[in-house]
Order: sequence, then C-alpha cells, then structure tokens
Amino acid sequence: MLSVDIEKLYPAAKTLVKAHAASRIHAKDATLYDFSTEAQACAEQYMGWADLASHPQCSLEEVRTFADAAVADGIDTVILIGQGGSTQAPMTITKYNKVDKNRVSFKTLDSDSPVRVREMLTGCDPEKTLVIISSKSGSTIEPRLLLEAVRASFDKTLGADTVKHLVAITDPGSDLEAQARAEGWRAVFPGEPTVGGRFSALSIFGLLPAALAGIDLDEFMAHAVQAEEACSEDAIDNPAINLAAFLYDNYLKGRNKFSFLTPKRGRVLGLWIEQLVAESLGKEGQGILPNIEIDSLLLTDDPGDRSIIMYQTKTDLWDESRNFEMSLAYIDNAIPRLNYRIESVYELAEHFIMWEYAIAMCGYLMQVCPFDQPDVASAKAEVIEILKNGQPEPNFTEVFTETVDMGRVEVSYAPVFEGCEDLHETLYALLSSIQPGDFFALNAFLPFTGEGRREAIETIRHGVAESFSVVSCLEVGPRYLHSTGQLQKGGPNMGVYLILSADELKDIPLPEAAEAASLGDLAKAQAAGDLITLAKRGRRCVHLHLPDNSGVTLRLLAQVVEDVIADIVTDRALAEAAAAEEEAELVDGTSEASAVVENVGGSEAGADGAEATDGAAAVATGEEAPGEPAIG
Repeated sequence: MLSVDIEKLYPAAKTLVKAHAASRIHAKDATLYDFSTEAQACAEQYMGWADLASHPQCSLEEVRTFADAAVADGIDTVILIGQGGSTQAPMTITKYNKVDKNRVSFKTLDSDSPVRVREMLTGCDPEKTLVIISSKSGSTIEPRLLLEAVRASFDKTLGADTVKHLVAITDPGSDLEAQARAEGWRAVFPGEPTVGGRFSALSIFGLLPAALAGIDLDEFMAHAVQAEEACSEDAIDNPAINLAAFLYDNYLKGRNKFSFLTPKRGRVLGLWIEQLVAESLGKEGQGILPNIEIDSLLLTDDPGDRSIIMYQTKTDLWDESRNFEMSLAYIDNAIPRLNYRIESVYELAEHFIMWEYAIAMCGYLMQVCPFDQPDVASAKAEVIEILKNGQPEPNFTEVFTETVDMGRVEVSYAPVFEGCEDLHETLYALLSSIQPGDFFALNAFLPFTGEGRREAIETIRHGVAESFSVVSCLEVGPRYLHSTGQLQKGGPNMGVYLILSADELKDIPLPEAAEAASLGDLAKAQAAGDLITLAKRGRRCVHLHLPDNSGVTLRLLAQVVEDVIADIVTDRALAEAAAAEEEAELVDGTSEASAVVENVGGSEAGADGAEATDGAAAVATGEEAPGEPAIG
C-alpha cells in the first residue's frame, strides 16, 4: 500500500482538507476549479479518470480474453504506436515489468526517426507481431504517419492480412475508429472521452498493453481501488494531499523544479510523471519542472530552486542498488525530499492514482486548469503550416567544424538573438543567457540508438549542467511536444532551449497523400515549428539542423558546444576578476582619500588641541585659560 517518508506537514495540506478537494475530485465536482469559467468548463469534460479504479470504463474480462487469444495465436511481439498520454503509461508498465518477464516483447514507437523505425521493424516478425495504434482523437499526425510506414513494411510480408495484425484504441467517432472498422482490423477498443490522455493510465489505453504483457488485471486494479479510496479521502494523511502540498508549498518558496531520483528500473516512471506534471501545470506563466535525469553531484549544495522526489525500486543487483545509494550520499540535506518505494508492477497502479490526484489538487492550489494543453495545440498548428507551405529559411548556414567538413548546419534562432552571424556567436549568446534559476533543455529530434549518438548528446547536457549549475534536461522529440513542450511554452520564462534535428541518411518515404513526404521531413517540420512557437512566446531558443545524425557528427557538435562553454566560463572568470580588481582599487582609493582627510583634519585639530590642553592645564592650576572668562 502507498507509503511515504515525509519530513513534515506542509501548510497546503490543511487547505486541501478544508476545501474537501480530494472528495470533490472523486465526485467529479468541476466547481473545485471555479476560479475561472474556462477551467471549470474544461474540468466538466475531463474528470472521468477520478474513479476509473472503482468504475472501470472497459470490461476487464474482455480485455483479458483478447490478450490471451492473441498470445495463443502465436503473437510474441507488440508494437504500440502513439504519442504522449497514449504511450507513457503503457511504456511505464511494460518496461517496469520487463525485468520480471513480460510474456511478449513489448515495443513503444513514439519516435519519427527513420533510424528508430527501421531498428524496430528489423527486430520483429510481422507474422507474430501485433500493432496497436493508440490515439484518443484518432487524428494526431505522428501515429497516423508512423502507421503508414509500418503498414508499408508489413504489407511486403503479410499483404492483405496486415489488417489482422492491427488494433485501434481511440475515442468513439474518431477517424481512426472509422478506418479500423472499414478495413476490418483485428479489434477496436473505445476510449472514454472524459478521460484525458495523461490521466488515462487505468483506462483501456493502459490496461490492454498490461494484459498483453501478462499482468493480472484483477490484482492490478485491486491495488488501484485501495489507492483511490486513500487518495479521495479528505484527511491529513491522504498520500495525494501530502504530495500536492509538498510540491505546492515548495513551489511558493521558489523551488519550481524537482529532481526525480531512482534506480534504473524506475526511470521509466519518471517519463510518465514528467508529462503529467509539466503538461498539467505548465501554463499561464506558472509551472513545476520535473527533472528526471540524475545529476546528483549538482545537489551537494542546495541550489535553492529544487526539491527531490526519490523512488526506491526492487532490484536484484546489489551493485545497482549500491550505486544508487552512493549517488544520494552527497546530496545536501537542506533540500526538501519525499521518499517512495515500489516493489512490484502492481504497485505502479497505486502511484498512478496518487500522482493524478495530487496534480489535480496542485492545479486547484495554483489556480491553473490541470486538464488542458493550449500550447501543445499551437505547436501542432505551426507544424501543419510548415508542411503545407515549406520549411522556413534559416538565419544562416555554415560548415560547423573547422578541422573536418561534415557539411553545413542550418541555424535558426529567436529574435532575441538577432544579429548573430556564426554558430559560435549564436551558441555563445544562447548559453551565456543562462542565469541562476533557469533550466536548459536539449530538444532533440534525433535517434538515440547507434554508436556514439546518445553519448554525444549527453555530453552536451552534462556540460551545461556542470558549467552553469542549472537543471539540464534531455527531451526526446517528438515525444516532448506532448509533454514538457507545454511547460516550455506556457510556463514561466526560465528555459533556454537548443533544438536539434538532422537530415536522414536513409529516410522513410510516405504515401503521396500524406502531409509529409517522409518521416525525416516530419521531424524537421516539428523542430522548426517548435522554434517558431517558443520564439513567439519570447523564449530563448536556437534550432540547429545538422547535415546528418551520425555519431561522429554529433560528437563534433558536442565539441563545438564544449568550446563555447569553455569560452563563456573563461570570459565570466575574467570579468569577475576585473570587477574584483576594480572594487579593490576603489577600496584602496577610498582608504587613501580617507587618510588624506584624516591628516588634514589632524593638522587643524593640532592647534585646537593645543588650546584645549592649555585650557585644561589652566583649570587644573587655577589660572585663566586662554580665551575663556575667569571663573569667579
């Protein structure tokens, strides 16, 4: 059952209990969000998640029967195609359970990188593979175009039988539902329209993948029911209330970020939490940023803008457990911390509910609607516009390495960097704008597989974090557009963004009727659209489109960034030294001036002092002091 190691009771907990926030959420009482007409209207449409544990919107028996039949038919691989809330919870459940043994190989495809798509398709046998397309609206561009790429590959082996390997999860009445039924797909599972994507972990979007992986849905939902009862109670020991109060009260103190620390197994939960928190609360100039990468040595001294949420997870490897404990050993105890533990995949259900309730309550406390994502829609519109009218021209292009000609990089930037004429100057302007309390995000529309790629990208992220002592995030495109992308655009202006995309060496073409000519074109449009949307909101951002995404090209880019960081650090050190020297000179000058004044004053006081001495002596001897009347 849910348990938490909490250091103290935070004041907002009493506020939530007094407002009956937990029970009102469970009752789907949208008036909790009556601080604005728009927020209340949105809540009225999207609070169906609040009782999914006690009132499932799908038949568990039907889901289990379908999953068992698929495995019995020889299905040994499942590919889930989707974005955002449609994939994060399933990925969390299946990856967490992988260590304990999924009964199928479960793969999540939420990247439009041709490298990633080819890798996934190469590793499966279409005859034994089930493809799930998850999309609430049924119109999200990434799943639609990824489906086209996957079908083209499967058709070569399966021909007309491809449709027997396709499953749709979508809301009733969507275009995806119509297509699936018209083409005779293996199955169509309807979603619940009142459940938003990032709150859909316990809906069919999460339960069908769980069943296919071999997870006992009855046990999974039994844990969920217990958590729902605890989290909907208006009590000071409600774990969701404690979590909400911890986040909110630290937010009020300027701790608008939290570091998510966990052993390797638990990091996939961080991706789900990242989307839930960032997309729900990052709007109207407010927001709390989850930082799910581990840079624990940056927390040896309290930076003042962060709290910590730590998850212990079950691991059978002593070394992994020990390494994690050592990573925590040097963290400043002054940083507020919550500690949780998860022993099994079934306990994930409890934490899904706790976080959903807590973030819904944070929205109430912060007076932002936790159920919409206005800036995500704006970014989507920019991408569609680019695909229709063509890529915008970059500010300039250049050969970005001096020693080796790797091709030209296209450089585009926000108006705040107007006037930059080369890559070094542009990156210098971007990174030197980082101030204490900011965060850096590397928004990468790149493959993270293949030799040297991930390492090069992490070199950039770590370099920024260590050099400027700020939170530094690695965001995977296009996934982040449906996650932290909302906070980046709608939250406080505390982010500095480097967007990366690249030409594809072996692109995957799409049908002529598709919005994009290829997956590579889609990725470049999304990166460009992200820059445009961020720039319109006054954000500090630069987009680099590289000539290719090879490991060597990315390593050379990392070297360029390292050189820029070194120049910034050196220039800042020189500026600080010059300022200190100038201050010292001012102090010395002031001391010398004071000495002169004292000397001048001392000379004048010498005559007066002599008179005073003479006067004192006269009084002592009974004689008249000079210039003074006689004492009668």
